[in-house]
Amino acid sequence: MKTTLDELQAFTTVVDTGSITAAAEQLAQTASGVSRALSRLEDKLDVTLLRRTTRRLELTEEGEAFLAQARRILAQVEEAEEQMALRRQKPAGRLRVNAASPFMLHVLVPLVTGFRERYPEIELELHSSDQIIDLIEHRTDIAIRIGTLRDSTLHARPLGSSRIRVLACPDYLKLRGTPKRVEELSDHGLIGFTQPESLNHWPLRHAQGDSLQITPSIKASSGETLRQLALAGAGIVCLSDFMTQADRAAGRLVQVLAADTLEVRQPIHAVYYRNTALASRITCFLDYVAGCLKQQAWAQRTS
Repeated sequence: MKTTLDELQAFTTVVDTGSITAAAEQLAQTASGVSRALSRLEDKLDVTLLRRTTRRLELTEEGEAFLAQARRILAQVEEAEEQMALRRQKPAGRLRVNAASPFMLHVLVPLVTGFRERYPEIELELHSSDQIIDLIEHRTDIAIRIGTLRDSTLHARPLGSSRIRVLACPDYLKLRGTPKRVEELSDHGLIGFTQPESLNHWPLRHAQGDSLQITPSIKASSGETLRQLALAGAGIVCLSDFMTQADRAAGRLVQVLAADTLEVRQPIHAVYYRNTALASRITCFLDYVAGCLKQQAWAQRTS
């Protein structure tokens, strides 16, 4: 008997999710069905692919070797299916997108409905991470990166840019006063990032130069956490327009030291594998997002 794609899918999904139960949920099957598929695959190959213990599953040496082949086969099948869909002008397949949580929440999520209406056969998987991930390790097709890119083996496509500003909520300024000069920030609570340290360099012109390195009294790893802290009146923050435009328009956050603020814009790129053919679903997504960003007020240099 020949190995089936369903058995390969069951095997790789169990490895990816870490358990038969989780794999069954992702595949919309029963746990017993996934377990039987694994057993059939091992019987056909006459090897043990996974060691089952009471606490977890571990790949055997044979399992490690077979996993790479199984992934390659499934990827080739997925590519073949996608090519057929492309011939029908209907890009299809799973598309895994990663972005920092602020960009995911404030930019990508509002675009999902329109994208799905245009490309209903593309299955979106959206993942948020405030750290730079390895696309291969996380099996990610596209990652959105904000800021200057590091040297990489990945291909990068520019999507736009977003200005950064120093902001605070009106209640905080009413309580603590509005700083009139950059030097007065030392008397205020400043909210900054845990990393990278470059995000704690604010674009403020002062006696020593055009960038002010701050010492935060509160730090957080996510820009969305910093935004929420600023809205709660915890202090003054420096954030990108893509996540604060609605707050500024509604008066929930106001710009501080505008006259001393340089126009510094964070570049926004999509990165993806350099050494693979650009799948139609990736092209469709990037074209759609790039087109939408051109229409966003925060992406305009006059905003």
